[in-house]
Amino acid sequence: MSKDIDKVDDISTEMMGKSIVFVSTVPYFMISQLSLQIKFFASLGMQVTIITSPGKELRDLPEDDAVCVLEVEIPRKLEAWADLKALWKLYAVFRQESFDIIHSFTPKAGLLCSVAAFFARIPLRFHTFTGQAWVTRKGLMRWVMRLSDRCISRLMTHCYADSVSQKEYLISEGIVSEQAISVIGNGSLGGIDLERFSLSRWSDDEKEMLKKHIGIEDALCVFIYIGRLTVDKGLCELLNAFAKLQQETQHAHLLLVGPTDPDGEAIFKRARRQENVHCLGYQKDVGRFLAVSDVFCLPSYREGFGTVVIEAAALGLPCVGTKISGLVDAVHDGVTGILVPVKDSERLYRAMHRLSKDKILRRKMGEAAQARAAKLYDVKVINTEWASEYVRWVKQ
Repeated sequence: MSKDIDKVDDISTEMMGKSIVFVSTVPYFMISQLSLQIKFFASLGMQVTIITSPGKELRDLPEDDAVCVLEVEIPRKLEAWADLKALWKLYAVFRQESFDIIHSFTPKAGLLCSVAAFFARIPLRFHTFTGQAWVTRKGLMRWVMRLSDRCISRLMTHCYADSVSQKEYLISEGIVSEQAISVIGNGSLGGIDLERFSLSRWSDDEKEMLKKHIGIEDALCVFIYIGRLTVDKGLCELLNAFAKLQQETQHAHLLLVGPTDPDGEAIFKRARRQENVHCLGYQKDVGRFLAVSDVFCLPSYREGFGTVVIEAAALGLPCVGTKISGLVDAVHDGVTGILVPVKDSERLYRAMHRLSKDKILRRKMGEAAQARAAKLYDVKVINTEWASEYVRWVKQ
């Protein structure tokens, strides 16, 4: 423990007074993925700036004199005029503030930041790939999106992937060279707070009250999905699989936690009509909903890593997911969960059916998932390794 403290002190000495800006397209990403890192880098004595599109989620960012939030509308889809406006605003901010480090996340933010920061002469420019949207695209749009990722990899000082499998995929696709990309620690974007995701935070009475409030009393099995409600997360297949499961038992429940994307409106409306499906919207504290659930579901078409998978694992939940880059790192197939082919509602149903009926298997996989999350993805360890990367580049 003393060695860890000494290492953090050494990092703080090197980074004290340095300015860093984190940029993402959507504010939800900042809250769900980077809130712990924002606090950590501010605690090192760094001036942290957050740039993202406007959103109600920003009110949940940590309040700190060392943290500044700038709202810049960054469209998620290709919108030439809006993109140019966002690019100019980013360039203006970068030139005015003269940041030491810029680190972008999400595809559009990465592209605009790579160009703006390059011409603004920000000395250290980083981007973390968290899943490629072009994996599910075809034709011209796929080519354009791939070209965008190549541009990011060439204009940034260095790139990162949040899983080993994703790093290998990007290299094999010719998006980035092997020397230009790394994975921090054992993967994940920033690890997990094991104290926050601990069952000891909630009493049995509190969990029963929450179940009653949601309407999931006497449930045979509670499945939960956490994330944006959007097509690419495999929610159509999840609702299909759950509907088939419901034909056999009326005592399974499905919780959908997260904001609805524009392309997810139809999914949201369908889910609201489906029996025993509970649409809970954006929630600041997702842990309490995981604590009253039995199985986590993420049948995504593409994923960088799936941080929420290991958050669920820390609370003893096995995962039913898809066999894709990223999730093959987050889930040990057959040990901490079950992975099925992408867009396969039938195989997804079978996995959900198997875990809903077999409490012993559920508990065994959940215990294995919990042990793996604690061993590999402690946020304290990953934050230190992340900061050490910055120190290495600063010294260079």
